[in-house]
Amino acid sequence: MNVTIIDGQGGQLGSRLVKEITERFENITLTAIGTNAIATSAMLKAGAQNAATGENSVIVACRKADVIIGPVGIVIADSLLGEITDKMAAAVGRADAVRILIPMNKCDNLIAGVAAQSTGALIEDAVKKLGDIFSDRS
Repeated sequence: MNVTIIDGQGGQLGSRLVKEITERFENITLTAIGTNAIATSAMLKAGAQNAATGENSVIVACRKADVIIGPVGIVIADSLLGEITDKMAAAVGRADAVRILIPMNKCDNLIAGVAAQSTGALIEDAVKKLGDIFSDRS
């Protein structure tokens, strides 16, 4: 299964996802895509073996992904303080992949009906959802 993690800004969410996923799952091809070099570097330090940076990397990775994981802003143009381009948001939205979007109530994107949770709890839920997908396909 090809799993793509997309993150921006400092890459903290993405690096925590990389760490949790690589510790819990085998037989997953994990690709970390940063919207900037700092985010990519953070995910590499967390253990990502495949990583790239920028708009074209997001577009290409989305074509190959079975699952895409990241903050909800990856499907909203101009989010993550402007790091998500129209083409990036469209690539994620149009991908023939399951999307696990983490509801980060930041950057002027507030998600109604989602109770305030710690980032750790959100990551745990995202990894659980990935496990459910992995189990269904095994």
